[in-house]
Formats: sequence, structure tokens, C-alpha cells
Amino acid sequence: MLSSSYTFIPTFSLLLSLPLLFLLGPRILPPRHVPPIISLPDELDDLSLFRKAAAPQPPRPRSSLPYSKSRLGSTNPRPKIAFLFLTNSPLHFSPLWQLFFNHTHSHTPTARLYNIYIHADPIAQINPPGGVFADRFVPAKRTSRSSPTLISAARRLLATALLDDPANAFFALLSQHCIPLHSFQFVYNTLFDPSSIQLAQLGQFQYPSFIEILSNESTLWDRYNARGKNVMLPEVPFDKFRVGSQFFVLTRRHARLVLRDRRLWRKFRLPCLKVESCYPEEHYFPTLLSMEDPNGCTHYTLTRVNWTGSSNGHPHTYRPPEVSPELIYSLRESNLTYSYLFARKFSPDCLQPLLEIADDVRPKQEALGKYLIVEMRKMLLELPRGMKVSRRLSRRCPTTEKPKQVPTFETSSKYTPELWCSAVVIVSNY
Repeated sequence: MLSSSYTFIPTFSLLLSLPLLFLLGPRILPPRHVPPIISLPDELDDLSLFRKAAAPQPPRPRSSLPYSKSRLGSTNPRPKIAFLFLTNSPLHFSPLWQLFFNHTHSHTPTARLYNIYIHADPIAQINPPGGVFADRFVPAKRTSRSSPTLISAARRLLATALLDDPANAFFALLSQHCIPLHSFQFVYNTLFDPSSIQLAQLGQFQYPSFIEILSNESTLWDRYNARGKNVMLPEVPFDKFRVGSQFFVLTRRHARLVLRDRRLWRKFRLPCLKVESCYPEEHYFPTLLSMEDPNGCTHYTLTRVNWTGSSNGHPHTYRPPEVSPELIYSLRESNLTYSYLFARKFSPDCLQPLLEIADDVRPKQEALGKYLIVEMRKMLLELPRGMKVSRRLSRRCPTTEKPKQVPTFETSSKYTPELWCSAVVIVSNY
């Protein structure tokens, strides 16, 4: 009888301790990061905004549209770039961006050619930087890594920019760690290539969206199953699943396409079970645009990122000792059709070194532009009469309806196709 009572006491004590374990456990044990689920009120609020932004717009006469894919008002015939800043910390590089936006040409004031929108996590303590960023904050909601909240924030920025100004024709998503690599005029004329204006007016050309779309990444299977095996079916089969950079430059029609989507969003909004493989903002946009309009996208991004020595899913962060004109020149270089326009990730204390070299990196670029202007003029004299210059998604080179009229650079001219393509890009910027 005595032995049974001794057995009962520790058993009873263990039962009494269980409630205490549940109450005190979360305070004693290290918390496990669980991505937040988007609440129903937030979802309904976003849905109302997205419907307004994606609603069909009344048609305008083609004569009032110098760019076929830009819904422009008659009072402002030139399309604009919407710069969308997604941040959860102060905009440390706002002085650098201020310099970028203030660099104007006398005949083309940049103030007429861009808009700025900032989505800042409401939990973060961010002081408005003023200047061109004054009063540019949009109604924002919480964001968290490894969760669909970053998708919602990007869509919120797109919707706000679509509704705010019908002249917004390109939408560039950036972070607080991004910096510009070129002047504003270079960025503008790279996106709105003057060699394509005439084709756009005739409705024979559509500007592409610059978004990275990859299908052969080694981590693709793990990312696809981050929410559980076969959870993405049937809307997103594995062979349609894509990944890519979070940072893109979308056309107006693709921005509206993103906001109209409900089918894929129902899958990508689900919480992840494998947080280490979950980066919804890098999956949703590439997958959606790849499924809906793969030929309307470049499949590469214009934002340079260095993944050498990456840690915990974060790219290399540049520090002040690394900042130099040579770094900027190297970050601009690309094996693709376009030079990189933006770069990340830079630590906040890089601001002063970047400001100090801002003037140094511009003269070399402008000198190259002036040289290519002269060279391009010579090249134009060699072209057969009636030849047109247009832009394709894959490369910028002279094209014609009759291929036999295209000059053979190797035999009839000293100018290589690469030089021609570079001249078309740069000559419009100076």
C-alpha cells in the first residue's frame, strides 16, 4: 500500500506540471519562426483595391497614345516609370536616389517622367526622408520574410501606382538596399527605347517586362513542396513552377494581369511548412507571368545581385571598403541585352562613399555615349535605304521585312552587331 502511494505522487506531480509547461514553455524555449497568415480583413481590403486597379479602362483614340501599351492622358503624352520601394527599415539611400531623380536634361525635366511609391512595414520606425520621397508612402500592412505578405505588399504597390497615374507605364520594384547604377535619363531611355517608338505607335511592338524566370534551379523541387507535397496541384504543376529575383520591372498590362489573378494566389498564399525553402515573392510572380505570357517577358532582371558567399538566403552585402567606381562599372556589366540598371545589397554606411563617387562614374559613361553617337551616325549612312531599326526582346539590332537587305557586318562594315546594339541603347541617352 505504501509503495503504491510513492508511485502515485510523482505521477500526480507530472500531471500537474503539464499545464505549467504549456504556459512557460514558449518563454523558456527559443521561438520557432512561423510565417504569419494573411488575415481575412486584410485579404478583403486588398481584394477591393486590386479590383479597382485591374478594372478595364475606357479605350482612348490611338492618336493620343504614342506608346501602344501605355494608357496615357492627353495632358501628358510621355509615359512614366513608377518606382516602387518595398521596405521594413529606413531609406538610408534616399540622398543618392534624390541625386538620381534630380539629374535632369533641360529639354526633358525628369519630374514629369516618374512617380515614387513607398510601402513601409507599419511596425518599423521610419522617418519620412523628405525631398522627392515626401508624401509618397502608401497604406501598408505587416510584412514578413518567408511569407506571402511580401507578395501582397508588392501587389499593393502596383495597384496604388496603377490608380494614381494613368501615365505610369513601367513599374520597378526596389528595396531599401537598392541603388541606381546609371542616370535617370539612361534608365528611362533604356526602358522606352526611342528606336521602337514608331513601331509602338503602329501597334506593331509591345514593351517587355523585365523579370527573372528560371526553371532549372537545383532547389526547385524543395521550393515547390515547401507548403507540402502536391499542395500546389492542380493549379500549379511542377513543370510550370518557376523561380526568380524578387525585383522586377513590369509593364502596365502585366501589372494589371498580376492584380487580376485569383487562381494562383489561392495556392501561393498558403503558409509554408518548410520555411527554409519558402520564398513566395520569388515564386509567385515568375510562375504567374511564365504561365500567362512567357513571350512578353525577358526572363531576366535589371537588378544586379551578388550571390557569392550568400548566407541564410541573403546575398552578399557590400561594405564601404568595397565601394569604388570600378565596382559600379562591374555591376553594370551584363551578358544579356541590357546593362543592369540597379544593384543590391548595400549596407547603410555605404551612402557616403557612393555619394563621393557619383560624379566620377558619370563622365566615363557619357564619354562612351558621345563616342557611340559619332559611330552610330557613320553606321546609319551605310544602311540600305528604307531599313528600319527596331527592338526585339532578345537583342537590339537592325531588322527588316526582307532579310536579304540586312547588312553583313562581317564583310560590308567594320561595325560589329554588338557595337550597333550598344549604340542603339546609348545614343538615345545623350
